[in-house]
Amino acid sequence: MIVRDEESVLTRSLSCAAAVADEVIVVDTGSSDGSAEIASRAGAKVFGFKWRDDFAAARNYSFSLASCDYIMWLDADDVIEEEDARTIKALVAAGGFDVAMLKYVSAPLCYYRERILRRSMNFVWQGVVHEVIAPRGNVVYSDAKIIHKKVKRGDPMRNLSIYQKHIARGICLDERQKFYYGRELYYNRMYVSAVAVLENFLKGGGWNVNKAEACRTLYYCHTALGEREAALRALVGAFIYLPPCAEDCCLLAAHFLGEGNLDAAEYWYARALDCPADMRGGGFVNADYSVFVPCIGLASVADRRGDYAAANMWNERAGAAKPHSQCYLHNKTYLASRLQGHSSGG
Repeated sequence: MIVRDEESVLTRSLSCAAAVADEVIVVDTGSSDGSAEIASRAGAKVFGFKWRDDFAAARNYSFSLASCDYIMWLDADDVIEEEDARTIKALVAAGGFDVAMLKYVSAPLCYYRERILRRSMNFVWQGVVHEVIAPRGNVVYSDAKIIHKKVKRGDPMRNLSIYQKHIARGICLDERQKFYYGRELYYNRMYVSAVAVLENFLKGGGWNVNKAEACRTLYYCHTALGEREAALRALVGAFIYLPPCAEDCCLLAAHFLGEGNLDAAEYWYARALDCPADMRGGGFVNADYSVFVPCIGLASVADRRGDYAAANMWNERAGAAKPHSQCYLHNKTYLASRLQGHSSGG
């Protein structure tokens, strides 16, 4: 682990690490709280690293300190549940792989990350922010998951500031870093700049999965700028790189619903339900778009048509996916009154 000022969550993550690891290494990048002391008391090997706005450099230093056959990385606010810990231990005990891809859950997103790596392969982290290791060798996928549970809000400008410092030094971002730089601009509501960076990214190389995601981000940027036609063009541009995913379908459906085109909205919400979540495609998968969002959308379509029984059916399907959703509960009350009134009127 690399940590900085994580005393609020570090004991939790160290306990998870100890459940699966033979040695726990914590690299402190300049904490002003008790993180280093907490790690030391928990039995971790603690090292210092002078922070230089480069997450990959810190990760690579932490990997250089490992002595076991396999290296697993965690963030300080990651959690491993007991069942997943058993799965991880069995996976490593069996060995025979170079990279193990584990599910990374940061609700509602879920995707695979290169999580356990054979030390003798000398993998190298790349990227000053959103650092990554390119998998090679024998790559296996496991159902074990790492759950990201933040308890404090981070600095929203941190990653963007790191990128801008590197750009100011004359360092050129590679294609993957351009993609993430554009997303950081979007997260910080710098929509015009984000559009320029992401459109530049689309003109170069890079993974198709990132290009499709860039189109989706451009859709959100143009929508925030009130540019509906540009937003729609950006969204359908994603289809050049990959088949439509559930999120694409739902966004298209919402566009048509906003225009009052109920047939088109119904078609695209239904297509979202037909789209399997490609967990191994390398992209971010938002589970809400696979069931909850399209079912809520289809309930809205049926409601506008006055078909309250169908609307209630779709809303209940949405509720089965997220029973505590305020949207579902509001619809439930509303549709109950509509059905009662319709029945009384009939």
